[in-house]
Amino acid sequence: MNRPLGRRDFLRTTAAAAAALTGPYLCGAEVKKPKLKKAVKYGMVRLEGGTHLARLELAKRCGFQGVEIDSPGTSDLDALVKASKETGVAIHGVVDSVHWRDTLSHPDEKIRAKGLDALRGALEDAKTVGADTVLLVPGVVNKDVTYQQCYERSQAEVKKVLPLAEKLKVKIAIEVVWNNFITKPEQLIQYVDDFKSEYVGAYFDCSNMIKYGVAPADWIRKLGKRMLKFDFKGYSKSKEWVAIGEGDENWPDVLAALGEIGYDGWATAEVGGGGEEHLKKIAAQMDKVLGLAQ
Repeated sequence: MNRPLGRRDFLRTTAAAAAALTGPYLCGAEVKKPKLKKAVKYGMVRLEGGTHLARLELAKRCGFQGVEIDSPGTSDLDALVKASKETGVAIHGVVDSVHWRDTLSHPDEKIRAKGLDALRGALEDAKTVGADTVLLVPGVVNKDVTYQQCYERSQAEVKKVLPLAEKLKVKIAIEVVWNNFITKPEQLIQYVDDFKSEYVGAYFDCSNMIKYGVAPADWIRKLGKRMLKFDFKGYSKSKEWVAIGEGDENWPDVLAALGEIGYDGWATAEVGGGGEEHLKKIAAQMDKVLGLAQ
């Protein structure tokens, strides 16, 4: 039998109902909106015969606040630094451009040594241009390299440059790619944490990992403060690579997750480059997905 509701029961039931109705809205209101700065990979800024100054001026006209350069592969860094100061377009990061070829997981120690030299050079270049991270793909798992070998070899090599990273105040940001290595957030967390260094963190690509089944926002929430930076393209499980905003990234949830972990910083596009018209189109796509459109 149902008994009559007493005063206490009534108040408790009413409070629970109110919480159920208002809870989600209150929680949503409390989520901090991330403060994001738009950037592109420098190679995307294409200008026939263009100087560093002309290219950064083009990037600025198209609405970008920063770029990320390759090392090796970017010439005349002094001129680039000067152009950055004149335009106000920051060189926020450096990409180790040989990490796929001279892998830190290679069975040949001479190849690993070449890769390590390139990583040292990238750290030095980052210091020169005022960047605070070097993006690194740590290794590749293939028929000659097991997951465990990739893990152990790459960790050993990266540890050799940690003193330099600490000296230069430049962080090594481990990126997730289609290298058959680190396909789950828990694996990236373990890989980063095993260094026990504030100079190793995560560089999360919001599009690369969709095919492995964990939503980008879930990666972000699990990585938390380990996530130093992120970049993106557009990836659809049914169509594969698509334009920014046409993939399965679920940008509202990504932005919510960024706010939850307190991320304020760079959001970098990594797609095909071009001239002013093309770059302005990319900027508009970024504004839409990042919630920056006016």
